[in-house]
Amino acid sequence: MNSGTLFCFSLGLLLIIRIISVLLSRRKHIGTTHPTCRVAVFLGSGGHTSEMLQMMKGLDLERYEPRLYIVSEGDQFSAEKAAEFETGSSFPEAFSVTTIPRARKVLQPIWTVPFTASISFFICVKEFTLKPWLQGKPFADLLLLNGPGTCIPLFATVFLNRVLGMQSPRVIYIESFTRVKTLSLSGRILRPLVDRFVVQWPNLTRKGEKERYSGWLI
Repeated sequence: MNSGTLFCFSLGLLLIIRIISVLLSRRKHIGTTHPTCRVAVFLGSGGHTSEMLQMMKGLDLERYEPRLYIVSEGDQFSAEKAAEFETGSSFPEAFSVTTIPRARKVLQPIWTVPFTASISFFICVKEFTLKPWLQGKPFADLLLLNGPGTCIPLFATVFLNRVLGMQSPRVIYIESFTRVKTLSLSGRILRPLVDRFVVQWPNLTRKGEKERYSGWLI
């Protein structure tokens, strides 16, 4: 084995060890001792956006601020609903909206998804890895997800930050109210990876320290 091969092997082994370490050290405690918590919310369009904003009504907006709403490219509905939600609250507006490319567009052929998902991931890295690194602080303390597929490149960016040793937000995935008997595809993918996985129907629960059945949240 030459020196180049040995170096690549050692680097790959260290990367695998680091990934395993990150997976085993997922945060069990979601709370914070700080008076405020910067929260990022992914609005997945349509029903996903409506459900997430309905759940946001249960947050103390005076504490959970500033708020960053992340929407998919071309999803004007979610951007407008976020602004409408903020202007309708009784607290001073402390929010911003940023846009990322969709991992998959409606009716897009499956074979092209890796390409568009990669573009989405690279833009997420730019927005949520490089910019926070230059600013010296994470883009949020808490990230809320409830699908659909575009939230996967977003979470992958958070996971990358953890592998790199950067500060990153705790991640809570809330499965859609409409998922009564089975999990969504994004839910099945992210269930073992996020810090807390919340379901709204009891038959979707399984034993696990980071999983929680909280009843109906909308």
